[in-house]
This record gives sequence, C-alpha cells and structure tokens, in this order.
Amino acid sequence: MLKAFQEHINTHFPYLKEHKVIVACSGGVDSILLAHLCYQSGIDLALAHCNFKLRGSESDEDESFVRDLATALSIPVFVKHLEAETYGNVKQLSIQMAARELRYNWFHSLIEAHPYDYVLTAHHADDNLETFLINLSRGTGIEGLTGIPPVNGHYLRPLLPFSRNELVAYAKANQIDWREDSSNRQTKYLRNKLRHDVIPILKEINPAILANFKKTVGYLHDSATMINDTVKKIQKELFEYSSEDQSVIKISIAKLQALGDTQVYLHALFKEFGFTAWKDVSRLLDSQSGKYVSSATHRLVKDRENLLLGPVTDIAQKQSYQIFEGESAVILPEQILKLKKVSTIEEVGANTIYVPADSLHYPLEIRRWEQGDVFYPLGMKGKKKLSKYFKDQKLSLLDKEKVWVLCSNDQIVWVLGYRADERFRVVPDNKKILKITITT
Repeated sequence: MLKAFQEHINTHFPYLKEHKVIVACSGGVDSILLAHLCYQSGIDLALAHCNFKLRGSESDEDESFVRDLATALSIPVFVKHLEAETYGNVKQLSIQMAARELRYNWFHSLIEAHPYDYVLTAHHADDNLETFLINLSRGTGIEGLTGIPPVNGHYLRPLLPFSRNELVAYAKANQIDWREDSSNRQTKYLRNKLRHDVIPILKEINPAILANFKKTVGYLHDSATMINDTVKKIQKELFEYSSEDQSVIKISIAKLQALGDTQVYLHALFKEFGFTAWKDVSRLLDSQSGKYVSSATHRLVKDRENLLLGPVTDIAQKQSYQIFEGESAVILPEQILKLKKVSTIEEVGANTIYVPADSLHYPLEIRRWEQGDVFYPLGMKGKKKLSKYFKDQKLSLLDKEKVWVLCSNDQIVWVLGYRADERFRVVPDNKKILKITITT
C-alpha cells in the first residue's frame, strides 16, 4: 500500500514534498495510517488533534496517543480542547456539525498562524460512499453525488482511493497501533447506521461496489464539469456588470425566460450565491419592482424588466458621519469626501459641488437617505421627495441603498453624486466658497 500511496501522491499531489503539511489526526486507524504514510514518503508534516472532551477519559487517552505518535516520529503536534456541545447549543447545531465547524475553524487558524500550506484529512473510499448515500437520502443535486472532493482549497484528501479494509490490513501487517472511537459504534447517527447496517449489505450483494462507485463518481464529476461549463457560458451571456459598480449584476428577465425551463436555469445560475428558496426566486420574475429575495450573502431584486444581483448590504455598517469646521476630508465606504476653500468656481460635475461657506452650520452630517427626505433640486423650483427623485432617475433598490446625503442643520445640501440643493447655490455675492468633491 505504501507504494500505491506514493504513486497516488506523485500523480495527483506532486507538490506535497515541496510544502509543509498538517495531518488531522484523531487517533483512528485512517488518520494514524495517513500520518505514517506521509512520514515514510518524506513529507514534512505535523499532527493536529482536537479533543472535544465528549468521551471522558477516552478522549484524553486519544490525545495522549497522538502526542506519543508525534514524539515517536519526532514531528510537531498541535492539540486543541474544544467545547462542541456548548458551541452547538449557541449555534443550534448538532454536536457532530458543531465539532466539524470548530475543527475546520481551528485548522484554518493553524494555516494562518504557522508556516504550513495544507491540511490533510484521512477520508477514504468508504467515507466517500457514506457521504454519497447521506446526500442521496436527503435529496441533492449532482454536486452532492460527486462525493468528497480530493482537493478543497487548503484541504487535501489523499486516501480517497483506498478502502478502510485496505487501511486496516496494512496497519495490522506493519504492526501500527491505533485507537477505536467507541462512539463510532453507535448507530443512532446516520453515518454510523449506514456504515454498520447498510454498506455491509451492499458489499455482500456486490463485493466490487467501492470500485464501481469510484467509476460512478468519475462519471458524475465529468457531467458536473460539463454542466458548470455550460452555466458559466450562459452567465457570461446573461450577466451584465454595471460600469459604475462591478458588484451589481443585471439579468434580463426576457432573456432568462427565453432559455426554457426557468426553474432549472434559476437554480443553476444562482445557487453559487447561496440562494435556496427557489419558489420565491421564481415568483420574483412576475412580481412588482422592488421585491427581492435574500441569501446569506446576496440579494436578488426585481427591477422593472430585469433582476439585479448584488451583495447584501452590511446593516451594521456605520450610517452617519460628522464633519467639523476645518476638516478637509471624510472617509466613507468606497469613497472619500474632500472639502476645500476656494475663491472661484472651477470644474463642475456629478462628483463636485460648490456651496457658500457662510451658509453652512457645523458640524455637517453625512448620512444614508431616509424615507420622507425632501430637498430642493438645483435648477428647479420647489421641493421634491428623494423617493420621487430616485424614481425619476430610475434608480434600483440596490442603487438607492448606497445613496448618501450631506446635511447642514437637517437640510440636505447635496445628494452625493446626484444633485445639489438649490438653497445652497453659489451667487455672485458669495466671497467664501467651499468646494466639495467625492472620489473613489
């Protein structure tokens, strides 16, 4: 098996011998064997062990076992005590999911804090089949049927081609000790029930099931690649990026509907942005402008004949800034407002206004616009609600959310980047003029 492992590394992970890696090591046969195989293959490694304190003294014995292995191999070891039960209660996660999240968060911090490039986990062929069956039982798309990815960012799984029987046989033949996790025998967990009650029957029916499963996963990977390539091509044709804001994407509803089955295409086009409420996304096509559906990271907004896709605005972001007399600049999200005293009006434009310095009352305020705001648009008679002004300008919901207003004594001086206020117009008698500019 050592030779097969080394050939697999040379073919699929040839860069490993030039990097330092961390092996996630629970003490079980799979992770212990991965550590030995990496060590025998000349890979520069350290061990990382999580002690969740879920099995009392047994958990502490696992930790000691991993520490002893690191000492025997003269390699570094990282150990972390983590409270999965407490974390799960706070996050409303099962203990298994809480432990997984804590474990990977810690692995990520190790990569960030230490000179290691990859984390190797000991997932093997049986784990892959279990994951496939779990996803299949819960309902999934093709991605859920392609199994555990061998490479996922900093995480590598070099044991995926090997079965658990192969690992155990090699460990016994080479007198390599390991620890048995008693919780793995409890069939109250779905993975364990599949491992102990279902997969043995499948192997009895067809002893070649793991080999055949590997072929199936390969075919599914090929199909997923083809589908993803097609989706990327359609996205390239449909997605129009705003010239002013590359974070906002416009999608023509007519072009989307012309593709055919919109439910299928909506899922394919937008799943990478975290959407899951597909019925709500579908209803958006026929809803009124301003309606939207949100994921954890993005929002899809109906805007007349289009859908607008953009990142969710951070509502915790600071919403108001004060400018005191004499200040020359204020840093806003994605832009800077600059103030300068001048004697004459020079260049003008959407990003520059001039106001009589004596007409301002400090501190000035820059804030997000609010419903009910009114101003007197420069060059027009009378006042206008900002909401009506935005409608006339055909601003989308996403555009409106980004609008700032500059105020003096609760009066709007400038709708930044759009229109100044007539009440603060410079007239010939004004000797002191303040030039206000926004830059990105």
